[in-house]
Amino acid sequence: MMRTLFLHPPSYEGFDGGAGSRYQAKREVRSFWYPTWLAQPAALVPGSKLVDAPAADLSLGEVLRVAGEYDLAVLHTSSPSFPGDVKVAEALKAENPSLRIGFVGAKVAVDPEGSLLASPAIDFVAREEFDFTIAEIAEGRPLEEVDGVTFRAPDGSVARTADRAILEDMDRLPYVVDVYKRDLRIEDYFIGYLKHPYLSLYTGRGCRSQCTFCLWPQTVGGHRYRTRSVEHVLGEMALVPRYFPQVKEVFFDDDTFTDDRPRAEEVARGMGRLGLTWSCNAKANVPYETLKVMRDNGLRLLLVGFESGDDQILKNIKKGVKVDRARQFAKDCRDLGITIHGTFIIGLPGETKETIQQTIRYAREINPHSLQVSIAAPYPGTALYEQAEAEGWLPDDQAPLVDDRGVQSAVLEYPELSRTEIFESVDEFYKKFYFRAGKIAEMVSEMVRDKDMFTRRLREGVEFVTFLRRHKTTV
Repeated sequence: MMRTLFLHPPSYEGFDGGAGSRYQAKREVRSFWYPTWLAQPAALVPGSKLVDAPAADLSLGEVLRVAGEYDLAVLHTSSPSFPGDVKVAEALKAENPSLRIGFVGAKVAVDPEGSLLASPAIDFVAREEFDFTIAEIAEGRPLEEVDGVTFRAPDGSVARTADRAILEDMDRLPYVVDVYKRDLRIEDYFIGYLKHPYLSLYTGRGCRSQCTFCLWPQTVGGHRYRTRSVEHVLGEMALVPRYFPQVKEVFFDDDTFTDDRPRAEEVARGMGRLGLTWSCNAKANVPYETLKVMRDNGLRLLLVGFESGDDQILKNIKKGVKVDRARQFAKDCRDLGITIHGTFIIGLPGETKETIQQTIRYAREINPHSLQVSIAAPYPGTALYEQAEAEGWLPDDQAPLVDDRGVQSAVLEYPELSRTEIFESVDEFYKKFYFRAGKIAEMVSEMVRDKDMFTRRLREGVEFVTFLRRHKTTV
């Protein structure tokens, strides 16, 4: 068994490389998702170590000192962070020439050969779902005998093995909480709308929705929702109070946990029996009855992608939910006392100055407790990227997906809407949503009721205002 290091490389200050299915970027307030995509194969490799450098605030020098003890390093990368991650790989190889280095993630799944050829420091990339690919490599199997690998052959040429079959029996995956307990400091992970400290993991992979912008279902996870058994999920959940008594909330990070409603209700009842507070992703079409079952069994918050307040834009991106249905869903949640964190995207196909204002009005109307406004990001491997290339929405002087600080750039440009207008509208959206008397009163009331929340919101408020000040109108 090779001594194996799983690494989220050092990157931009505050860069959230594990940010779920949508975007890897620096957030408006300090935010870090758990490195679950690395923790899963780490759980399969005995004696391995998981290092999440951005969340732990580790420098390259500190990472180099750790990596000297290992035979194999597996780096998680993304399109925005790839150039920097290559430099980390080169530094690792220079420090330890015998270290075998592999890259994983949506970026290399989409462009395995180009990623491999980016640097001689990269020995292989693992395509598709890479859990068991990495486990087999760590066992010492020759690369040519491992499915799902693109690698550098002895003669320097690029070799490719057969695609790895998609994982059907999700219960074959061991618990990630064992790796979290062994290697991570959970207090390092913050999400503004989740209680702190929180814990997040997946109970399944894939998403039935066809949203054209969404990264992981189109690159690694697929559009079939493959799930762990309820018993397997609850077995892991039973460890949470024992391993992490300080945890205040569990978040199920499946792209759409509520896709399988009977199962969601069954998991919810199990969480209720365990007495755990929990939250999850949800599509804005969950019926009242299912929402009530989840609420009655510990559900606190739903993370919901509303995206736009315009039905034509929702149709353009194949969202599968219309504005009126999402409006009713938001009302149902409000009636049941379920908190919503809503996400919106500016600059999707069909966007105009008028639809931006329409979406801002819609967000104010449905009034989620909190929201995130992102810029449409055409990640390679997504239908949005292919559409943008075909339609000429990517200018010749194409901006990077994130700027030199790790903050999202405006990349798409339309005849009727410029990149600058898209970029500027993010600030406008935030200000019109949060800087109004009712929302300010709501947040102050929350802070008065909860001393911990008071301190936290003050810190996040300073970070948020600083973000707005620094969010310059450049693309």
